[in-house]
Amino acid sequence: QVQLVESGGGLVQAGGSLRLSCAASGRTFSRYAMGWFRQAPGKERQFVASVSMSGYNTYYADSVKGRFTISRDNAKNTVYLQMNSLKPEDTAVYYCHAEITRGARSFAYWGQGTQVTVSS
Repeated sequence: QVQLVESGGGLVQAGGSLRLSCAASGRTFSRYAMGWFRQAPGKERQFVASVSMSGYNTYYADSVKGRFTISRDNAKNTVYLQMNSLKPEDTAVYYCHAEITRGARSFAYWGQGTQVTVSS
């Protein structure tokens, strides 16, 4: 089992930048695919970005492509989300997500979330 702790959220003006971090416990971090999701008030949680175990493959929601960059440092058990050119519609609670496959089963874990607020 892995525990995830996000940090780096806050209040920023439109056009600004933030970098979120997600620190994971355990010694098997490199076996987890990692991702970020977000949930705005009154809306469902939605996918933002993900990165493969090695870090070589990344995937993004269309709404953040070209503005957000996901990366990971397996030596530090940490995944990052660099967010540039932020827009008010990026305001949400951002959640770190980890997923591991063991045999035929997948296990997913979530952090507690960090608030990102973008003012216009």
